[in-house]
Amino acid sequence: MGWRRILRSALRALPASIVVGLVTFICYGLHLSFSTVSFFYLILVVLQSLIGDFLSSAIVSILSFLCLDYFFLPPFFSLRVSDASDTLALISFLIAGLVITRLTSRAHEAAESEEHQRKEMTRLYELTRQLLALKPSVAINLELVKPFRAHFGLRAVCLFDAATATLHTEGDSLNHLAEITREACISEHDFQDRSSQVAVRLLRVGGRTSGAIGFEGLRNLELTAGPLAALATIVIERCHALEQASHAAAATEAEVFRGAMLDALAHEFKTPLATIIMAAGGVREAGPLGREQLELADTVEEEASRLGELTTRLLRLARLDREEVKPQMEFTDIRNLVDSVVEQYSRRWPERKLSLIPGDRIDVPVDRELLWLGLGQLVDNACKYSQPCSDITLSIEEVRNTLAIRVWNGGNAIPPDQRARIFERFYRGSDAQRAAPGSGLGLYVARKIAAAHGGTLQLEDNPTGDGVAFRLMIPRSDNERTYGT
Repeated sequence: MGWRRILRSALRALPASIVVGLVTFICYGLHLSFSTVSFFYLILVVLQSLIGDFLSSAIVSILSFLCLDYFFLPPFFSLRVSDASDTLALISFLIAGLVITRLTSRAHEAAESEEHQRKEMTRLYELTRQLLALKPSVAINLELVKPFRAHFGLRAVCLFDAATATLHTEGDSLNHLAEITREACISEHDFQDRSSQVAVRLLRVGGRTSGAIGFEGLRNLELTAGPLAALATIVIERCHALEQASHAAAATEAEVFRGAMLDALAHEFKTPLATIIMAAGGVREAGPLGREQLELADTVEEEASRLGELTTRLLRLARLDREEVKPQMEFTDIRNLVDSVVEQYSRRWPERKLSLIPGDRIDVPVDRELLWLGLGQLVDNACKYSQPCSDITLSIEEVRNTLAIRVWNGGNAIPPDQRARIFERFYRGSDAQRAAPGSGLGLYVARKIAAAHGGTLQLEDNPTGDGVAFRLMIPRSDNERTYGT
């Protein structure tokens, strides 16, 4: 590269060198003085500095110095100087020529650099306009990569998306740009090689690396690579934000549709069930019935009532899943509430042994219906995931200003890798899927109910592996507070 640069500078200096020879020939023929010829040479040096680089201007300056010494200072046709004052003048000419050359070259280089920066900024501006004008639905693919190559005349561009571990390459790379870009992202280090004009910059958002973009054929790596990477980061984050917004809008529409379906189902289920219950009662009152007929009528009425309660429960669960829970608080005897849960689920699961540890009455401000529903979920899970004849024990205890309701069953312990996810919406562990059918909403809704009361629902740690216990904790507020509406 050094010899090529010297050769280019020598070629740039060739026309001025020829002019120096012509000036020397004319001035020598006219017998002009040293000072006059020095002035002509100095003009040539300044003109060369304006159109050439420093090296070519220095060549012209040194050539002029030699011509002055050889043709215009005694002894003539010799590079020796007989007079000391002439030597000083000659050296002054050389220094002046080199200084002028250097200053002019710097000014010329600065002007070229400013012009180059202006052009680069113009390209960057046009690229920004084109990228921001892309359709909001555009994905992270070659459509985002092509404009970079087109606007900056690059040999190749490569974009690596860390979220999907995919590469998008435009152009034909001569230096394995795709591999370099991927490796730079994995190692989280920028890469730059001036000889091959390859630069890779990491794409960072909020302190994390979201990907990397590589350029091959970029003329000014230091000036342009950073802004191009920043622009790529902005555009990619814009795509991600628009995609998330689209998903959120779709989810909102789905929630609205689901709400309408729930209301319709509530009406469609409740009306026939009320008719069945009323008809069963009418049959009993219509006239004398045999024992078997009365049992059938009782069974129809009881099962219809049970189905109505199940429908109400399912609809309430679904609404709690899609809405923020707003409890209507009132002071309630918690022991009486828990006892009613135990009584009802004992009838539903006669093969389980449900019990409540005795204790004193405890009044706490809660939403009775919501808390009953949350405890029902815990007890229902305990029944479903335990063996017949298993013990299911509920207890109530006070811990400072908190009331803890504990639901324990003798079923298999929950695996450690699933304990952190059991409260997630729709999540069901592999053991739970095999044991009983379900929606994966029970614990999720129960925790929402606990949170609505300002409390928590936790799975107790059990190092011995003896059964499974959930603890629902709600705060005990002072009696002066007003609850409900």
